[in-house]
Amino acid sequence: MSLTHEVDIRNGLADYVVDQLDGGDLIFMTTGEATEVVKLALATPAFGAASSGTATANAITTGTSAVGGTIATFRFSNSSAARKFGGVASLNGGGGDIELSSLALSAGDGVSMSFFSYSSSV
Repeated sequence: MSLTHEVDIRNGLADYVVDQLDGGDLIFMTTGEATEVVKLALATPAFGAASSGTATANAITTGTSAVGGTIATFRFSNSSAARKFGGVASLNGGGGDIELSSLALSAGDGVSMSFFSYSSSV
């Protein structure tokens, strides 16, 4: 049997996590976080207030300084560049924590993200 939390607790958990990201970055990397492929800047505040345990990102700046490589992982960092959480990236429909239309980038390619949400479902 798993624990469940009421929506006010789920909102509080989600808000706590995403409030750590204000002015931080979303960084896409190769396998094992070996090489940073591209970095996208987050706004301040980075996310709106959580509703039903989910917080949606505000505008994420397009990254235009890709060094080239194949994206496999990502991490979110705060304004001091401290890692807060991360996961696996995949192509759309591939089941990754973040799904992208393309994983292979050439040097100088632009990368944009139109939507990201963080959910506290416990």
